[in-house]
Amino acid sequence: MDIIKNTSQKNIPWNKGKLVGQKPALKIKEIWAIRIRLQISNRIRDLALFNMAIDSKLSGCDLVKLRVSDIAHGLQIAKRAIVIQQKTHNSVQFEITQQTRESVSNWIEFSKLNRNDFLFKSRIKDSQHLSTRQYARIVKGWVSEIGLNSYDYGTHSLRRTKASLIYRRTRNLRAVQILLGHSKLESTVRYLGIEVDDALEMAEQTEV
Repeated sequence: MDIIKNTSQKNIPWNKGKLVGQKPALKIKEIWAIRIRLQISNRIRDLALFNMAIDSKLSGCDLVKLRVSDIAHGLQIAKRAIVIQQKTHNSVQFEITQQTRESVSNWIEFSKLNRNDFLFKSRIKDSQHLSTRQYARIVKGWVSEIGLNSYDYGTHSLRRTKASLIYRRTRNLRAVQILLGHSKLESTVRYLGIEVDDALEMAEQTEV
């Protein structure tokens, strides 16, 4: 006997309730909320991954492929690093702050990583390093833990975070363009969504 399907039931759109535009950057209080949770729960790898994601401003595909040699000289974590981006083949330079150097150093020592090892090895046997999909799931877990909607945030939220903070502090688009490794200034404008952000900021400052 054939099973009659209920044709009256509408298909639910894949993007229902999801933010499909630019993923918002994290605010300073949200950065510290995640960082403190990772510190308290002694998640050494996650803390190193989170701090490096914020500092480096790298895309997920570049972040997960970092090797120890990319950010360390011997046993010493560098204060600055240069990485060739996979998609654009352009080099980007970024500062590695003291707290990131400490967390990454702790992770390298804890995991007994060697110079040529991937910094963030996968826990899946057949994979050499963390995949972008695994990284995305980890990020969603972080934001959920501090009460944010995981659908609204993604790996690009972390990439945009420090760049957005630098732009708000300096209003120097060219500097942010260099830091993100964009070839066109227009790409930086679209990526940061600054025209919208600036308009909202001006609206908030306007008294009615």
